[in-house]
Amino acid sequence: MTSLFERLGGQPAITKAVDVFYRKMLKDPRVARFFATTDMNRQRAKQAAFLTMVTGGPAAYTGKDMRTGHAHLVAQGLNDSHVDVVIEHLGATLAELGAKSEDIAQVAALANSVRDDVLNRASPSGAGR
Repeated sequence: MTSLFERLGGQPAITKAVDVFYRKMLKDPRVARFFATTDMNRQRAKQAAFLTMVTGGPAAYTGKDMRTGHAHLVAQGLNDSHVDVVIEHLGATLAELGAKSEDIAQVAALANSVRDDVLNRASPSGAGR
């Protein structure tokens, strides 16, 4: 069975997707402020490693857990509408780069699966992490 990572095009495609994605994010007034003090080269590398790992690729993400890594953003007002923008731009980026709709949906599901952790709230089942 082919992994989502492979179906998306492997490491070159993930790297390209991350670059295009962050160009969109930095131009979007709904979310750009969250990156005002971010080292974008470092951010791109972390995001590429994370996406590689969660899509079944060979990289192991060694960054902070989602709650810790986004706590400062939640303190700045990060909410569901901002996560929706992330998923919107990620999907648009993957579509631009030729990903199939079912693979885009799978990536969106992966992004949604960490929403509660990113926003530092209990999961719908009531079990906090």
